[in-house]
Amino acid sequence: MGGYFGGRLAQAGESVTFIARGDHLRAIREHGLRVDSPQGDFVIQPAQATDDPARLGPVDVVILGVKAWQVREAAEAMRPLVGPATFVVPLQNGVEAPDELASVLGREHVLGGFCRIIALIAGPGHIRHAGGQPYVAFGELDNRRAERVERLRAAFSRAAGLTVEVPADIRAAMWEKFLTITSFSGVGAVTRAPIGVIRSVPQTRAMMVGVMREIIAVANARGIPLGEDAVQRVLAFRDSLPPASTASMQRDIMDGRPSELEWQSGAVVRLGREAGVESPLNAFIYHSLLPQELKARGKL
Repeated sequence: MGGYFGGRLAQAGESVTFIARGDHLRAIREHGLRVDSPQGDFVIQPAQATDDPARLGPVDVVILGVKAWQVREAAEAMRPLVGPATFVVPLQNGVEAPDELASVLGREHVLGGFCRIIALIAGPGHIRHAGGQPYVAFGELDNRRAERVERLRAAFSRAAGLTVEVPADIRAAMWEKFLTITSFSGVGAVTRAPIGVIRSVPQTRAMMVGVMREIIAVANARGIPLGEDAVQRVLAFRDSLPPASTASMQRDIMDGRPSELEWQSGAVVRLGREAGVESPLNAFIYHSLLPQELKARGKL
């Protein structure tokens, strides 16, 4: 996410520095950042990159593209980047990143945000956009129209290969994205099947719908206005994806890597119980995948 959206901003002439590590950092410094995309391939060279946020000092905005379980660690690491006017836009899957960031940096420095893209690191310094129309959305957590949000929207609108939106209700929009990715990731991971199979087999398609309806019930119980129409929008989007598409959590689980299970299916179960709502389908997926997740994290 960070490579694609940051790369597009840099391609449009914005001043962008990438925070990277190891071989990825070395490749970006030596050869630039390479992005392959159906929307047009490009290379940012030279690309500004570092593994030490303290070397940069305060910036205008931090676009956070780490995995969900890395948010709190990243919040601590980005303290040198955060000046009085700096704000952070989290693009993680899940709905808990803004509150995690706010607990470390202060709520005044945090927006809500999310994106839609199927992308992966194809190699050091090499990002591949594999599918989906790249989309980024963000907004103030209280939904007020703010000048800093408009400035960032204008910067993204000048970039190629993506669409940008400031939703009227960023929390509701984040929960709809949560509905989208968690049902895709969970059913995909437990079946080991791509979206073309999941959507065409009546039983797995019904399972996806059931997972989404449980998430809507949890959202409503927590004061987030999501309705049944969200299910139809998500299904229409899902039906438009290339048949071989898989979700990032699904790929991580299938490859035996740590995943966002706790922040997707696990979060539905946890947030639901806090609100007095049970979610048996999400619980089945979470519990079925948990042993492998614990093994991947060296806890089993």
